[in-house]
Amino acid sequence: MSIRLGVCYYPEHWSEEIWRSDAQRMVALGIRQVRIGEFAWSRIEPEPGHYAWGWLDRAIEVLATAGLEVVMCTPTATPPKWLIDQYPDILPIDANGRPRSFGSRRHYDFSSPSYYAQSQRIVTLLAQRYGKHPAISAWQIDNEFGCHHTVVSYSAAAQAGFRRWLQQRYQSIEALNAAWGTVFWSGEYRSFEEVDAPVCTVTEAHPSHRLDYRRFASDEVARYNRMQVDILRAHAPARLMVHNFMQMFLEFDHYPVAADLDVASWDSYPLGALEEMWFSPDDKARWLRTGHPDFASFNHDLYRGMSAQPFWVMEQQPGPVNWAQWNPMPLPGMVRLWSWEAFAHGAGCVSYFRWRQVPFAQEQMHAGLNTPDNQLDVGGQEAAQVAQEISKITQANGPLSQPRGQVALLFDYAAKWLFEIHPQGADFQYHRIAFDYYSALRALGLDVDILPTTSERSVLNNYAMIVVPPLPILPPGLADDLAASGAQVVIGPRSGSKTDTLQIPEKLPPGALQQVLPIRVWRVESLRPNIVETVTADDLQGQAAYWRDLIETGAGVETLARFDDQHPAIVHYRGLHYLASVFDADFTRSVLQRVAHRAGLSAQCLPEGLRVSQRGGLQFAVNYSNVACNVPAGERAEFLVGSRHLEPQGVAIYRA
Repeated sequence: MSIRLGVCYYPEHWSEEIWRSDAQRMVALGIRQVRIGEFAWSRIEPEPGHYAWGWLDRAIEVLATAGLEVVMCTPTATPPKWLIDQYPDILPIDANGRPRSFGSRRHYDFSSPSYYAQSQRIVTLLAQRYGKHPAISAWQIDNEFGCHHTVVSYSAAAQAGFRRWLQQRYQSIEALNAAWGTVFWSGEYRSFEEVDAPVCTVTEAHPSHRLDYRRFASDEVARYNRMQVDILRAHAPARLMVHNFMQMFLEFDHYPVAADLDVASWDSYPLGALEEMWFSPDDKARWLRTGHPDFASFNHDLYRGMSAQPFWVMEQQPGPVNWAQWNPMPLPGMVRLWSWEAFAHGAGCVSYFRWRQVPFAQEQMHAGLNTPDNQLDVGGQEAAQVAQEISKITQANGPLSQPRGQVALLFDYAAKWLFEIHPQGADFQYHRIAFDYYSALRALGLDVDILPTTSERSVLNNYAMIVVPPLPILPPGLADDLAASGAQVVIGPRSGSKTDTLQIPEKLPPGALQQVLPIRVWRVESLRPNIVETVTADDLQGQAAYWRDLIETGAGVETLARFDDQHPAIVHYRGLHYLASVFDADFTRSVLQRVAHRAGLSAQCLPEGLRVSQRGGLQFAVNYSNVACNVPAGERAEFLVGSRHLEPQGVAIYRA
């Protein structure tokens, strides 16, 4: 498919006198797509039932006249003050029983019947008015579901919805009591009406109760999204349905939401993420102005794996952001690099946030493609270069097909919730381990497809290597599917350690995996972060931290690595490799490299910061480091962008 650039634009923030010149400058820059309207409810409906459509009509026409496609948004991420005053039950309730206040954004409860009805009303009005407008090619539903910890609410409406959800799931209160094990601490219920939200308990709430509440809250997001999509599809035929998810945001299961969309998009802020997430102080210093070399690509591959059509980057960082503790500026060339990296991983569109830096309110320090005085900023200059290069690549190569990974990594949102709810070790974090596996694979030059754990056997059969980060609850049939895939499979610790209702399996972990991998985890231990165990595998030696599964092996199981106390650290049986701990980065990379070679894959360690990808007939290389390097291209490689010698923050695109 063709690739293109977009931008996020807020006509309501600016004088109408400059809209036309803005649109003309966008086109001149190489922008083809403009997103509008996601926070505009108070301007669309300034009073209850009184609508001000004129400004929005004119804004769309200005953009359309310039030849720009419009992504129209539903404005439900920011209900206006008059609506909150009219329906105070819209506000979500926090874990302390307090309503979260009006004055920022995302101040609504997914379970509020009032807000559900009001959302239906405003979305229907928008869809009826603009659904068939020829310039509007896509609709964005809401904005960044769950941002600012707004997935879970403890309102009366949420608790009532939870009870209905439980009744549908368990059918009888006796079944719930048995599934949860409520006999413990005399916690048995006589009816579903007795079950409250698992909050404000004296000590830890029941883990099965908490897990089901997280599942319910996640399902509420999907229900709310589906309502909007259904309305829009009825009034806006042949338009793409899109939502902008966030980076490494795991508070709800994205797969059911994405299943109702055409395009899964995400908002990419590599520098803000580096500052705000789990990365070590050394990594934060090393990648201060570039972002971690595998963070953006992890999200690209995650959202590519759930998008029916090529995923988009709906918001791409163009300069310093405003919301991290510290907000450095990108090195020269990084906005261009991030853009091409997205296309290399399968993006159909990269849309920059925002057209112009706004001089007021919460995000006034967030850079745009233009400065507040309307001068093209560094990010805008680099976006223009990307647009020119897109034209060059399109002329030379035509449309780009979607990437095809050599390795599948199976990803599960509920695994993260379970380890938060029932950690048993404070530093065992699902998303970090999944990312570390991914990062090791990318450092070996391997392309990765991130897939749901519910993927069909026919899908898994396409891969020579499958990596499963710690997966405490195994979906039915997955163990058999992995064994039958013919792939070399790597399985992380704590996999198969719980049932679907968060109990220890009858025959101990790894649960259903024992049917295809004859091992038994008879004891586990978690370790303080400063305690490490040495692990040895033939000529390799590394460190294990945070967690150990103590394994008994059955007939035919090969021990590939051991801890100092001689307990197995890695075991292998008929292509299935089980890791009993969390290993350091070098050891993890070496282990995955050996498994990749066993799978027949070429896996060679790349220079630090260099990453390579393949999309169709084109190879892409990006250099996150501050040191020049050579692209691992054959002698006959034809370079369309860049050259074999790749400067720091450089991009090369070539035919092998």
